[in-house]
Amino acid sequence: MAFQNPKHSHNFTQFDLFILNEDEKKITEKPFAGMSNASDFIILKEDHTIGNLVSEHLKQHPHVMMAGYKVAHPNVPEVMIRLQTDGTMTPREVFIEVCKQLVATLAQFGRDFTREYELRRMVRAGDQDNGVSGGRP
Repeated sequence: MAFQNPKHSHNFTQFDLFILNEDEKKITEKPFAGMSNASDFIILKEDHTIGNLVSEHLKQHPHVMMAGYKVAHPNVPEVMIRLQTDGTMTPREVFIEVCKQLVATLAQFGRDFTREYELRRMVRAGDQDNGVSGGRP
């Protein structure tokens, strides 16, 4: 299936929506001239999922005055996050810190999920060995 990219007027495959080309950077920072201590972070090949997740976590940071995101068009796979800090930390420093915290949190979630899944699998296997019939998730 081919899609039309309105910015570049060429067709691309659905894989082009999430795989970076060699010449593309995942994240680009552009200082925002209209506000002090503000930058726009353009994240390629992402959508509302990352925009909402990152901007909501940025809002919880103590040095963030404002954070929000937008997706310019559903057919353009990029999200823009605008971030303004109080000047104690730069937008880039806060962005990196929050992203590192998110990666650590998601990794812990993955470990917790896997542990719970394995425990339930062992319980089911034990029940089957003891002749107990189902009903458990």
